[in-house]
Amino acid sequence: MVHTVTPSQAPSPTHGRAQDRTLPPSGAEAASVTHDVTNQPPPLAPYDASDDRALLEGLRREGAGWAEPDVRRIGLLAGGAEAQEWGELANRHEPELRTHDRYGHRVDEVDFHPSWHELMRVAVEEGLAGAPWADDRPGAHVARTAGGLAWGHTDAGHGCPTSMTYAAVPALRRQPELAAVYEPLLTAREYDPGLRVPTAKRGLLAGMGMTEKQGGSDVRTNTTTAAPTAEPGVYTLRGHKWFTSAPMCDVFLVLAQAPGGLSCFLVPRVLPDGTRNTFRVQRLKDKLGNRSNASSEPEFDRTVAWLVGPEGQGVKTIIEMVNCTRLDCVMMSATLMRKTLVEAGHHVRHRGAFGARLLDQPLMRNVLADLALESEAATTLTLRLAGAADRAARADGSRGPERAFRRIATAVGKYWVTKRGPAFTAEALECLGGNGYVEDSGMPRHYREAPLLSIWEGSGNVNALDVLRALTREPATADALFGELALARGADARLDAAVARLRTRLGGATPSGARRLVEQMALTLQASLLVRHAAPAVADAFCATRLGGDWGYSFGTLPDAADIDAILERSLPVTG
Repeated sequence: MVHTVTPSQAPSPTHGRAQDRTLPPSGAEAASVTHDVTNQPPPLAPYDASDDRALLEGLRREGAGWAEPDVRRIGLLAGGAEAQEWGELANRHEPELRTHDRYGHRVDEVDFHPSWHELMRVAVEEGLAGAPWADDRPGAHVARTAGGLAWGHTDAGHGCPTSMTYAAVPALRRQPELAAVYEPLLTAREYDPGLRVPTAKRGLLAGMGMTEKQGGSDVRTNTTTAAPTAEPGVYTLRGHKWFTSAPMCDVFLVLAQAPGGLSCFLVPRVLPDGTRNTFRVQRLKDKLGNRSNASSEPEFDRTVAWLVGPEGQGVKTIIEMVNCTRLDCVMMSATLMRKTLVEAGHHVRHRGAFGARLLDQPLMRNVLADLALESEAATTLTLRLAGAADRAARADGSRGPERAFRRIATAVGKYWVTKRGPAFTAEALECLGGNGYVEDSGMPRHYREAPLLSIWEGSGNVNALDVLRALTREPATADALFGELALARGADARLDAAVARLRTRLGGATPSGARRLVEQMALTLQASLLVRHAAPAVADAFCATRLGGDWGYSFGTLPDAADIDAILERSLPVTG
């Protein structure tokens, strides 16, 4: 063991010379002395990724309490050593593109590490892809989201194809004859990798190809063309897509310019006769994070495609897919927050500094409690959005307000929660000090992952302006939002004041002020949910800081009045 020596104890130049005759330890003995490991936390795994009161309470509240045993089982699996290793290996051994086989034929295939396939297998089998659309139980979409909040502790990258598969189903329903063929396979709980005729497989995955290099989110500038063939509903595509993730999916929803305008098409990788459709993968993107997932640039050249929805209504057709994937962006950001909070809490519980455990140091406790507030607010909002999505999916006329609420609140949540992710993961990483900056801690991977979620499915500006668009074109969305906020009226004066400010700001909303408006909407909505559903200590501290202004510019600036002990007791699971 290495002992710290204070200056007063340090030997003088002449002190101890009589002891110089004793040789220092050498060889294995020396290595043992200098490399004893002390004051380091044990491995986090195994742990329960579902051990989160905000998650379990939200699951029950939003109508999916019946799924709690499954979510708990997924959480134990996700926090297990094997699944944690799958996530690490899938990111270390990145997917590799093979454009040609040994004979020179185009194959356009991507090879993944076996760990990727294990992650995908569990995700699909546990219903985290398209399964909720085939489940008649109220709360099925909430159960899927809760399962994702737990299973996402393994790896974020494989959440991309599962998310797109989930989102493709409602868009595909715009073309009933296609949905009749593909929906049973997209909702199946069978992971069946490999390029084969889709109808010959046990289960399918779906991707999407929307953006192009000249336009990005401005999809109306797309130049990919769709030419009708002699067969009704069948077209051929020609063009290039700029950012198409998971190119080994079986089918893709793609936007292209048809004679009647921008339209949506279904593009299978393998045609019904068994031949490969033209889907030339030009390259894989070299991304900041999300390394386990392949993101590609495919080229279409006389690529066979089937029209989904009417010509000229491509955006309207695919917008339902976007709403679903935006919900998953919120979910994955909330998952990253929770995962990194658990990592930080585990570290400080076992690490000592300056004479005490880090967990017992007052300022560290403030930091962790502030992070815990942010995490609970994100998780609670995620599950409320999932509940709205579930009820909207089953809606009759009486459920109109839930559709309107989902429309506005998903865009608000996508903007705000994903924006908070990078700052949150950076602070959680810092709780580990230098250990957190080292790759094998896993924290750098989470940190690199966080910014993607505010970019995917529309960056911050796109989402903020989408909120303004919804408020202008769909007045029922504002009514639905304020109806939700009214459920907490009178419970907290700071919240009531924030709702009043929001009403005033809404009347003078401008594009240049869209971010500020959406931020206020998000914080007010989160506060409303916490006041109604969270522990008093959590709700009070959130309202005091996020709405009342009793807060600094970084995490760890909760006021002295905050009940930090109660917040941490609720939020930090016991690990190790």
